[in-house]
Amino acid sequence: MRCCVCLFQQSLQCSPSKMAAGESNSRSSCLNLSNSGPLGNAPPSNSAHSSPASNGGSMGAAGGINRSAGNSNPQSGPENGGGAESAVRSTPSAQNPPRQPVGQSGATSGAASNMTATSSSSSSSASTASADASAAVPSLPSSPASVLVYREPVYNWQATKSTVKERFAFLFNNEVLSDVHFLVGKGMGVQRIPAHRFALAVGSAVFDAMFNGGMATTSTEIELPDVEPAAFLALLKFLYSDEVQIGPETVMTTLYTAKKYAVPALEAHCVEFLKKNLRADNAFMLLTQARLFDEPQLASLCLENIDKNTADALAAEGFTDIDLDTLMAVLERDTLGVREVRLFVAAVRWADAEAQRQQLQPTPENKRRVLGKALSLIRFPLMTIEEFAAGPAQSGILTDREVVSLFLHFTVNPKPHVEFIDRPRCCLRGKECSITRFSQVESRWGYSGTSDRIRFSVNRRIFVVGFGLYGSIHGPTDYQVNIQIIHTDSNTVLGQNDTGFSCDGTASTFRVMFKEPVEILPSVNYIACATLKGPDSHYGTKGMRKVTHEAPATGTKTCFTFCYAAGNNNGTSVEDGQIPEVIFYT
Repeated sequence: MRCCVCLFQQSLQCSPSKMAAGESNSRSSCLNLSNSGPLGNAPPSNSAHSSPASNGGSMGAAGGINRSAGNSNPQSGPENGGGAESAVRSTPSAQNPPRQPVGQSGATSGAASNMTATSSSSSSSASTASADASAAVPSLPSSPASVLVYREPVYNWQATKSTVKERFAFLFNNEVLSDVHFLVGKGMGVQRIPAHRFALAVGSAVFDAMFNGGMATTSTEIELPDVEPAAFLALLKFLYSDEVQIGPETVMTTLYTAKKYAVPALEAHCVEFLKKNLRADNAFMLLTQARLFDEPQLASLCLENIDKNTADALAAEGFTDIDLDTLMAVLERDTLGVREVRLFVAAVRWADAEAQRQQLQPTPENKRRVLGKALSLIRFPLMTIEEFAAGPAQSGILTDREVVSLFLHFTVNPKPHVEFIDRPRCCLRGKECSITRFSQVESRWGYSGTSDRIRFSVNRRIFVVGFGLYGSIHGPTDYQVNIQIIHTDSNTVLGQNDTGFSCDGTASTFRVMFKEPVEILPSVNYIACATLKGPDSHYGTKGMRKVTHEAPATGTKTCFTFCYAAGNNNGTSVEDGQIPEVIFYT
């Protein structure tokens, strides 16, 4: 499966979300009397190639209790009783200086930075200067006149967090109390990320099984080469604080990570983000990802968008990157809003790209090979003979036998069987409607090659998809028929279909459909035309000049006005004749 994340990054216009900085440690009047600080307060390094910072120390003013965490190297602190007036000079290691953790600000790492101050009341200014001091001064002189360096007591950070959420959020991507590290990513992009087994197990059944199941791991470092560091940090951020931090660059990888570790709430946020940013130019790419990640709701929305904006979606850069199954899922649809010849052109463009991916020469034979069953889903019989002759017939993708059978389908009656689907696609939504212009049916209407025609107009925009026609009075019979809609003023044929229908000998109407919906604009005159070849049929009488259709749900009214069409009409008029029914969508 090809990754489409890069295309999605380019297609979205919204600004990417960045990892929020970590929380600042609050200042205390107590002075730190150790070199590295207790409980692993040294800033973590997210580099997989660096050693954990030295942790440990004691709580001088608080009672001299030595505490260390995880990978710490405890160091001795001063004796008890130092109080606020006791202090030692803190000297960071030249080989292992404090590092800024990924995803945290300088304020966050201030809990582990050396801070310069002249007295315990200077803690505010000391926190501002701490990072610069530790970076610029590898060691401090031991002279009593030297500026003293203090450290915030890590044991008091809990007192500054008033809620459980704040306390857990503080632990996100923090070495404090961490008992496991993840090596996330591949190669030089690997990041070493600290975490807490309890917090992960509470938020994810997968982590719970990993740490507490029957085959629980005892390792303190876990490699995740298939996960992106940014996505894993977004997952941890959500597990620790319920905060959602996703953007165009990370949404796909975050969705993958949320599914991998069974965090459905984060999955839902990712899918909602994708829905809000769904457009024609990324619909195919998102459809591929939705099918890959088994997101049927997102896939359905992508298909609906493609139906409504088929031409734009096919022209998008990401279309040629989809897989064959996704291409077939789209070509199978009856609701695509584009002419069939444009579908063929798009399919050939996809075949060019796929042949290159398979390291094949883009010859017609290889294009047919990579298209496979998708070629049979292109509905060549829906093209006009001119479209077919100018494109598919000369492409070399179809066999000679297929080309001949399609040309026969276009030119002779009765039409021979073809191997391609001839069912029309309809890009319209809503309920199909129809109106009948006759109130009575009589017998014996003859045909001699002349077209039955009637002029009409409507009061609102509609799409005509077909006519209802009368059939034979002599029992079950097959008819050949050509139907058209003609723009009266320009005499332009807007839609036509050369087809056939079977009747059962009753006075019912029989549906004959256009290849594509024909748009009808309000207050414009059109001619409905049907040329039948077959035996005498029924016909309608007591015709109505105006026929109104009212939508049951909305009450919207569509009014048809029928008039006599000038010229030879085989006798059809407003009062009697053929073309009794118009089938349409609003």
